[in-house]
Amino acid sequence: MKNFLKKFELYLGSICIAVTVVIVIMNVFTRYCLSFTFFWAEEIAVGCFVWTIFLGTAAAYREKGLIGVEAIVTLLPSKVRDIVEVFTSILLLILSAIMFWFSFTYVSTSTKITAALEISYAYINVSIVISFGLMTIYSVFFVIQSFKKAFSSTQEESEVKEPV
Repeated sequence: MKNFLKKFELYLGSICIAVTVVIVIMNVFTRYCLSFTFFWAEEIAVGCFVWTIFLGTAAAYREKGLIGVEAIVTLLPSKVRDIVEVFTSILLLILSAIMFWFSFTYVSTSTKITAALEISYAYINVSIVISFGLMTIYSVFFVIQSFKKAFSSTQEESEVKEPV
């Protein structure tokens, strides 16, 4: 259960992509073999795909698996690298919190409905809110980790220099 809660966005995203694949295969089969399609299949498949994308983004962010440019940062001294990491973590926290707020505002004021099923797009778009909410929470942990790393390395360096 603890492992499930740690990576629930991966499990939920896996379910969503499985639903997408099953619905698309089913709809292709019925279109070419039975000469009809389900009117709701495309909306469900696209909705599940959107959920997969945003949940996967949050999971990749948690694992620090998103693309980053570190070529310049790796050339810096260790102390400066730690300071850059602190500022980067703070910047990402601010950006993810802003995006969380904007996505929450967008979803809470949205009145659009889907064409076939006539359900609110909020059910699809709430995945954006969840994704940026998770990214904001993860960013808080990253800021704490980077502060600990930056200050523990300065304390270790000062402790090493004092006895000499």
